[in-house]
Amino acid sequence: MFELADITVSHGGRRVLDVPGVALGQAGLTAILGHNGSGKSTLLSCLARQRRPDAGMIWLEGHPLSTFRQRDFARRVAYLPQRLPPVAGLTVRELVRLGRFPWRGAVGRWRQADHEAVDRALAETGTDHLADQLADDTSGGERQRAWIAMLLAQAAPILLLDEPTSALDLRHSEEVMTLLRRLADVDRQVIVVLHDINLAARHADRIVALDRGGVTFDGGPGSFLHKDVLSGLTGVPMTLLDRPAPHPPYAVIA
Repeated sequence: MFELADITVSHGGRRVLDVPGVALGQAGLTAILGHNGSGKSTLLSCLARQRRPDAGMIWLEGHPLSTFRQRDFARRVAYLPQRLPPVAGLTVRELVRLGRFPWRGAVGRWRQADHEAVDRALAETGTDHLADQLADDTSGGERQRAWIAMLLAQAAPILLLDEPTSALDLRHSEEVMTLLRRLADVDRQVIVVLHDINLAARHADRIVALDRGGVTFDGGPGSFLHKDVLSGLTGVPMTLLDRPAPHPPYAVIA
């Protein structure tokens, strides 16, 4: 679990993140919401050690984040950025195999446990039938699941994903979130940045909303799905459409 205290980050003279104190990464799936520029990706990049806060402290498992060796950190936390790099020439299986780097290094000998971790990750994400295809030739949804498979092969208990559905259509977005929900139910703590209110309400255990770098909401979907809360977050009037139980209401612009 991450613990944050008095975290601030500035960019171009403007404060983009200001979090007095919050804990993230408990069991289940946490969705971080907010409009563009609210600090969502900045917060996640700080947790992933891709960016150092200007002030404040972040702890992981009770230890300062900066004290972990990179390999030890990668065994605890797996991070998927919003913009995925091209992996020209790599098959899906070869991409997923990269997730074993924290456990075997660049030239370490492959063991049975490594092969089993890769096979298990492919099976869990439903990408085993794509294993021999070039990763860059797969569809958007397939490629996203292949990258998530790489994270699973990494075998880190905490997964950080920055807008994994941003470039996907509705069906593939739902597939990816259903996969993350299933992983959170089994043995992973998932923290995911989203821009879709309804995806978050359907799949998250906890929603953290940011505005101007600060936390404006922190709670469950039931408390989040209120017109005043949603209107305050989006800046436009919102209303809720009832749906048959057990489905949550659907948020739309009023």
